[in-house]
Amino acid sequence: MRLRRASARPAAERRSRVRPWPRTFRDRVAAAPAREAALEQGVRFRRLLLLLVGAILAISATDALTGLVGLLRETTARPLTEAEKTHYVQQDIARRWHTWPAGLVFPPELEYVGLGRAQLYARRVGIAPETTCRSGTDAAVGEVLEEHGCRTFLRAAYVDQSSTFAITVGIAVMEDAERRVAATGELSSDDRVGVRPVAFRGTATELFGAAQRQRNAWVGVGPYIVFSTAGYADGRTRDAVAPEEITHSELWPTAQAVAGRIAHALGAEPDVPRCTEGNVC
Repeated sequence: MRLRRASARPAAERRSRVRPWPRTFRDRVAAAPAREAALEQGVRFRRLLLLLVGAILAISATDALTGLVGLLRETTARPLTEAEKTHYVQQDIARRWHTWPAGLVFPPELEYVGLGRAQLYARRVGIAPETTCRSGTDAAVGEVLEEHGCRTFLRAAYVDQSSTFAITVGIAVMEDAERRVAATGELSSDDRVGVRPVAFRGTATELFGAAQRQRNAWVGVGPYIVFSTAGYADGRTRDAVAPEEITHSELWPTAQAVAGRIAHALGAEPDVPRCTEGNVC
């Protein structure tokens, strides 16, 4: 009996003792609020990310659709607008000095009207190498041209049908029509200055130089200024010819006709297509 009572006490004490929670379990319980907060934050970030991705996709889809619509408009034939027609004409004229062959800019023969309304032809005897605007003209003219953006200068020599007159035609290529207008507004009215003559050995122009120029003039068209000068093929200087003789001579009308034909061709409006893909919309 003593043994049983003695052994029963420790058992009761064992039953009444509170066992502590394991340390790992306590850590998990303590960390639970932090995990829940992190989870909620992750959910919010995920929502924001999804919204951002959705917005990017929506913007990309809009841009793609806009580009597709624009591409369809550009590739589908439609009538040209008035602005597009004007731009087409301006660009075609502005490129002619470069895209046309030299024989089209300076034709081998040009028709003009002589005495008695006779139909005559001036003949081209040579085309000078392309040069700068300052080199192809007198100083007073070249300075104005360069100030207004002159790109290059082209020249050719002609003679009348009888080879009595030597004519030089020069073309100043300006940046655009606006600059051409600005430049011509400042050009000198002195008919003693203008394009410098070009002469070719063994032709009727061989004796034609600066001193032989009887008159100089110019005409503007598009982005071009077409200069002309003329003199006698026998080498007579300006001082050696009486002013009244020039007034009644065919020399200057012939030179004006030659330069005018060249200017007219350069500035003539091209046939404009009705549609973006030609004449069929």
